[in-house]
Amino acid sequence: MKQSSHNLKQAYIQKKKLIRARLNDFKKIIRNEDDNRIFEELTFCICTAGASAKMGLKSVEAMRDILPNGSLKKLKMRLDGVHRFPNARPAYIIHTREYLKSEHNFKIKDLLKSFQDPLQRRDFFAKNKNIKGIGYKESSHFLRNIGFSGYAILDKHILNTLYELKVIKSTKPPTTRDKYLETEDKLKEFAYSIGIHIDELDLLLWSEKTGEIVK
Repeated sequence: MKQSSHNLKQAYIQKKKLIRARLNDFKKIIRNEDDNRIFEELTFCICTAGASAKMGLKSVEAMRDILPNGSLKKLKMRLDGVHRFPNARPAYIIHTREYLKSEHNFKIKDLLKSFQDPLQRRDFFAKNKNIKGIGYKESSHFLRNIGFSGYAILDKHILNTLYELKVIKSTKPPTTRDKYLETEDKLKEFAYSIGIHIDELDLLLWSEKTGEIVK
C-alpha cells in the first residue's frame, strides 16, 4: 500500500514512544560510551553499506571483541559466512581504525565534538579517503546512531516512501554531496510540514517499510 501523509501521522501516533526511546538510546552513546564503542558503531555502518542493517549487526557481533586490535586475517575469519563481502569489509575497517589511531590517537569522541558545523562533521567522514567504505548515507547513519541530530539516512526505504509521498521525483539514490543535501532538505521541509522531527520521521519511514525500528 502506498504511503500518505495521513497514514504516516497515524503511524507516528502509534510508534512515537518506541521511536523516541530508540533515539534516546542513541544519544546515550555519545554522552556515556568510550571510543571503542563509538568505533563499533562506525564499523556497523561500514558493514551495512552495500548490505543491510541486519548483516551489519551480525558482523559487529562476530567481531566485537577483536575490533580494537584484531588483525586483518582474524577479522576476515570472523566475517566468513557472515557478510557478503568478508574480505573487503575487514580491509576497510582496519584501514579506518589505523588511520584514526595514527592521526587522531583514536580519540573519536573528541574528534566528533570538535566540529561546530553539523555538515562539516558529516563531510569529514563522507569525504575522507581514509574513512573507508561509507559515503553520505552511512556517515549520516553513523552520526545518528551515536546521538547526533538532524541527519537524513537516505536509503532505498526512505527514498521509495518519499517518492510515494511526491516529496521527490525519483527513487534514484543521490550520488553527489549537492544532490544528497537537496534531497535531505526536501525531507526536512516535509518533516516540518507534518510536524514530525526529521530524526523521528527517518525511523518512522524506515519502520513503515520494514516493520521494524532497528537502527
